[in-house]
Amino acid sequence: MTLLPLCFGQFGWQYVLEALFDGFIELEEAHDTMWNKPTSWAKFKSHYGYMNCPSKLPVYFAGSLTRYANGEQIWLKREDLNHTRSHKINNTIGQILLAKHLRRTRIITEMGAGQHGVATATVCACFRMKCIIYMGAEDAQRQALNVFHMKMWVLRYTTWNLN
Repeated sequence: MTLLPLCFGQFGWQYVLEALFDGFIELEEAHDTMWNKPTSWAKFKSHYGYMNCPSKLPVYFAGSLTRYANGEQIWLKREDLNHTRSHKINNTIGQILLAKHLRRTRIITEMGAGQHGVATATVCACFRMKCIIYMGAEDAQRQALNVFHMKMWVLRYTTWNLN
């Protein structure tokens, strides 16, 4: 097992509450074990169709931006073509596969911005996992469209706690 360093350079530190420390160690060990296996990457890649990744056009030449930048070539990765309209779907598929590796049956997340919640709720629905989403009332109001999408995807699998 390789533990992450407690200090990340001159300015960064890792701080974990004592009550959560054992869970973080378990997560870190599972991460190392799982993602060092080629079969785990194959399983992740098997969901590319669901994620719509890689798209037929994984990068896009931005001609107008290139002209604006005096000829420096600018290429954009079209994450907006992914399922749920962002890169978050890639991350949440990985999180769900890690949770399943740990034999977990539900996902708990909190957020202020809604795109991560939309992706999490969508993937939980796909994997038939219970999803508990915590979001502040002001954030939920501000992100009303994303909250609507979260509810649309997994209304029967999701528990809401809007404070």
